[in-house]
Amino acid sequence: MPVSHAQLKAFHAVAEQGSFTRAAQKLFLTQPAVSDQVRKLEERYGVLLFQRNKRSVRLTDLGERLLGITQRLFACEAEAEELLQDSRALHTGSLVLAVDAPVHVLPQVARFCQRFPGIQVKIETGNTDESLARLFSYQADLALLGRDVDDARLHSVPLRRDPMVAFVSHNHPWASRGQISLADLDDTPLVLREPGSVTRQTLEEEMQRAGLRIRPAIQVEGREAAREAVVVGIGVGVVSAAEFGADARVCALPIVDCQRHLTETLVCLSEQRMRRVVAMFLEVVRESV
Repeated sequence: MPVSHAQLKAFHAVAEQGSFTRAAQKLFLTQPAVSDQVRKLEERYGVLLFQRNKRSVRLTDLGERLLGITQRLFACEAEAEELLQDSRALHTGSLVLAVDAPVHVLPQVARFCQRFPGIQVKIETGNTDESLARLFSYQADLALLGRDVDDARLHSVPLRRDPMVAFVSHNHPWASRGQISLADLDDTPLVLREPGSVTRQTLEEEMQRAGLRIRPAIQVEGREAAREAVVVGIGVGVVSAAEFGADARVCALPIVDCQRHLTETLVCLSEQRMRRVVAMFLEVVRESV
């Protein structure tokens, strides 16, 4: 007898929601009904899929492996439903974008929403590694990456290419300068993004190429935190010129001898590039590019 679809659906909801209560709400079932489905699945195969206590539910190693399978299973199910239902004409549905910097894709999102107002668009932010992980775990339909990724599983559309700039607070000694060189950053206190940030990786590679030293003043998560750290004078920040924005508290300084540029590439899973909602968003992007 094949594995029960209802039991797998209950397991998947609990694994994704991290709670039997939230899973029941998502499935429009009672909590005892969801618990019973998961219990029957475990008993049928004599396995343990969750470590349970009064405060939390945590996947076992086997549960983690099963989740990887159910993510693919229900992504295919959603694709089949989209094909057969009214979302084929994009009257209804959803689109999830995992992006490293929303600013690069917001114009395309605006055009897509105007063209297909029935589609709910959700943007989730994170660095390139996090965005790619969301895509491969079927938690996002498309991902915007800050670096090129050579992977046969991905379909890629280059979006833009921008120089890297340093930035300082308005009362920093460099604030009146029109530009700097990489040598200026040698052993200078720097506000660095988290590991996995393409901006940080690019800066490290450029400094290493020039034989210069990186001196971390602080490590922060995300662009906003980096900007605030620079504003209060902790150190010098580095960002893509396209992401600098308008902020009177800081001054942008082009790095004249920086050879590398920061790219933004939109990707989807090759297996899902023909999904109607994904294909239409890629079409909007190509029109703008």
